[in-house]
Amino acid sequence: MLTPGFATPAGTARLAARFPEAQANAFYRTVEGLTLSTLGIGSYLGAMDEATDLGYEAAVTAALSGGINFLDTSLNYRHQRSERNFGTALARLMERGLLARDEFALCTKAGFLVPSALPDTPPQELEIAGNSHSLHPAFLEHQLAASRTNLQLETIDVFYLHNPETQIAMQTEDAFYERIARAFAQCEAFVQRGWIRYYGNATWNGYRKRLGEDAALDIDRLLAIAQSAGGDSHHFRFVQLPLNLGMCEALSNSFLLRLPELGLHGIASASLLQSRLTTGLPAGLSHILRGPTSDAQLALQFTRSAPGIDIALAGMSRLEHVHENLGIAHFPPAPRADFDRVFE
Repeated sequence: MLTPGFATPAGTARLAARFPEAQANAFYRTVEGLTLSTLGIGSYLGAMDEATDLGYEAAVTAALSGGINFLDTSLNYRHQRSERNFGTALARLMERGLLARDEFALCTKAGFLVPSALPDTPPQELEIAGNSHSLHPAFLEHQLAASRTNLQLETIDVFYLHNPETQIAMQTEDAFYERIARAFAQCEAFVQRGWIRYYGNATWNGYRKRLGEDAALDIDRLLAIAQSAGGDSHHFRFVQLPLNLGMCEALSNSFLLRLPELGLHGIASASLLQSRLTTGLPAGLSHILRGPTSDAQLALQFTRSAPGIDIALAGMSRLEHVHENLGIAHFPPAPRADFDRVFE
């Protein structure tokens, strides 16, 4: 049986109130009326074995118990295992009365073909690109249904089309955006059905590239498509993209600076660049981004302080990573003036 409900303003505020020090240090931001932690837990990396499964279950439990209430996963992460680990941990916390469904936001994704999770629809009908990716409405419906089962949740808070730019080079531009239009219409139908609350794009290259470059996504065209699909009250509200000390393209091309005026929320992936930013950062950085006590915290502080970014994601499959990363709850995000000094 799937747990009903979704993140609400009252529920997320209730969770944040349990962490008054973090709340006083602006560890939480208001996103679509929800009180969400500026640090989110991701689940991309890790071996497909029982030890990693148990690590993720423990990490999710520790993250939620420590004040993190934004969780990010995908059906294709570790071939469904990450979703199932999240689902197990969430169910245990809720069964024990330590967490309510309205206190956290859960995000997942669909787009890539996943072994043992393919629909019965003939492949030629799913418009599969590169033998690996589909945005077809029937495919998205099947994938979302599988995710809801894995996560044991009736409603997903944010549902992303996963790296849609994968398909850009495989067809004409108009054909690509026609596929996006049908996918967005399907996402609006998912909202009406109660399967999701919001949707968006989780990208790698799409928003780091400038228009005209390979794999670049046109955010204005996407918003126009969303408005056609859902009117002025459409539910296309989130974009996920890499941002870290080594990947600042979305800042230099001004994409992130536009998000507030577009009514979109920026979620940063790869905040630690797959752990490569956890050691060896320049010594002077700690004098600019004041507060962090480790390189990992410095990297997270940079990303969550960036203009246009609401939440910085970090993959955490070990308890020690959760505890260290939660150290950023002891100090506020860097002021814009200090953030800009990083580039001087």
